[in-house]
Amino acid sequence: MENKEENSERVVDYDELLSSAGKFGKYQLYLFFITGPFYIFDVFAYFSQMFMTEVSPNHWCWIPELDNLTDLERRNLAIPNDANSRFGYSQCSAYTANWTDVLLTGSYPNESWPTQACQNGWEFNKTEIPYPTISSELGWVCERNSYQATAQSIFFLGSIVGGFIIGWIADRYGRLPAATISNMIGCIAGVGSIFARDMIEFSICRFVVGMCYDNCMMMTYLLVLEYVAPKYRSLITNLPFAIFFTFGAMILPWIALACNDWKTLSLATSIPMALALLAPFIIPESPRWLLSKNRVDEAVQKAVDIGKVNGVTVPTKLIEEFKFSCKNKKQEENTNSIEIFRRPLTRKVFICVCIEYMCCGIVFDALLRSIGALGFDFFLSFTMISFTEFPSLIIITFLLDIIGRKWVSISSLIICAMFCVLTAFISEGLPSVVCAILARFAVNMSFSTAMQWSAEVVPTSVRGSAASIVHICGYLATCISPYIVYSGNFIAWLPLVLTAVISLIGVVCACMIPETGGREMPQTFADAEELISNQELFDIPILRKRKLKNKVGENNQSFEMN
Repeated sequence: MENKEENSERVVDYDELLSSAGKFGKYQLYLFFITGPFYIFDVFAYFSQMFMTEVSPNHWCWIPELDNLTDLERRNLAIPNDANSRFGYSQCSAYTANWTDVLLTGSYPNESWPTQACQNGWEFNKTEIPYPTISSELGWVCERNSYQATAQSIFFLGSIVGGFIIGWIADRYGRLPAATISNMIGCIAGVGSIFARDMIEFSICRFVVGMCYDNCMMMTYLLVLEYVAPKYRSLITNLPFAIFFTFGAMILPWIALACNDWKTLSLATSIPMALALLAPFIIPESPRWLLSKNRVDEAVQKAVDIGKVNGVTVPTKLIEEFKFSCKNKKQEENTNSIEIFRRPLTRKVFICVCIEYMCCGIVFDALLRSIGALGFDFFLSFTMISFTEFPSLIIITFLLDIIGRKWVSISSLIICAMFCVLTAFISEGLPSVVCAILARFAVNMSFSTAMQWSAEVVPTSVRGSAASIVHICGYLATCISPYIVYSGNFIAWLPLVLTAVISLIGVVCACMIPETGGREMPQTFADAEELISNQELFDIPILRKRKLKNKVGENNQSFEMN
């Protein structure tokens, strides 16, 4: 009788039930591949604007009367020299002259001739950006050269609004409705961008596209994260980034070149997002979200379905014990994300999580937008730097559960800061590209770690909205990253030095966040507070396992001696 009573009181959590259905089998592989396109959609939402707005830094005033001359002849004839320009000539002014008379008389201008600002637009070196972008069409250069940075900042402002809306939908109605809605927002607004006729119209469209950014992928990321047992959590959540996100980022420059026009590119990267309409029919809802809504039977059925696909039968006794545990578990009254800030322990850690994610976001984005200043092929540089996602994510997939989230973040951000400084002061061309690649490699590791870490330190009941708040903070921070890069127009080395300082701020914050490697994700606020209370600076998962193993061995020896 006593044994029976003890068994009936055994607490079974969902991780144990999930593990009994197969820790890593056909079902998890299905989720891995079926959610892959969402990572590519996220690439399209985030990076396509760069290729729509990028403009060759090598440009000069367009003189219609000299149309019959070659571009080099036009430039040498009509454009004054400028020792302060990196190209040796003025990019925003031309000699004032009657060019028809100049061609007839052969009285070519010299430095004594008056100059004026460009009157008829600009012409661009097409060997760098060979297709028309909205910046080249509307002349977002010279006194309007801040328009690109402003448009990108407005994109991130849209992400802030979208984060609140999509996060609320994710916790109220489920991960799948949130993923579908966010992708459709991106699809519609991306198509609408091609009709923009000026800065205001383009910014409005990009604001709406920004509402889908990250959310279009993050909700399926959370869904998969909540389907996987702790042992394989790092593998199944980071490997899709390594494969699908990297693949999307590497092919995007060549899609842009193939489209050969910014409007065609906008269509090519927006229309595929409509495939998200199929998500509710082919992707299962998160069982942990179902549990947070007290839909225990549906969550149990998900585990049973996983077992069927994996060829494993979930023990009936285990199901009964799990249901008994859920029935007797005290439900938290507050499931609003505001509760995070009402509790001192969760508030302190959550603020550190937000700041660390903000630092990673700024550094990641600033390094990306500094490509044009490296003095190397823009499209090839983007591809090479994007490829760093693959090895960095493969490495952290295994490192996260060995040395932990904390020390991966600390070490990678320190390395990133070092190479940012080197990139700022090393010569242009391939050497600067190599340093930038290494800096990006390091920040990829810290950024991906921060993304997973932020979801693991908060309770299931607020995980969707909390993850959205973290990402909103990231969007807010990245609103300034285009202007950090823009500061290079005044002091060439300033952007990369600033990114190095921001990396070091991220190191400080990472020290304050509890290690979650090898631990169950908190289901309640009580679980989260226990995790925080027991944190240590040198809590390294592999050492923790060894200590536990040694302790078990010692206990067994003591038992045998007794």
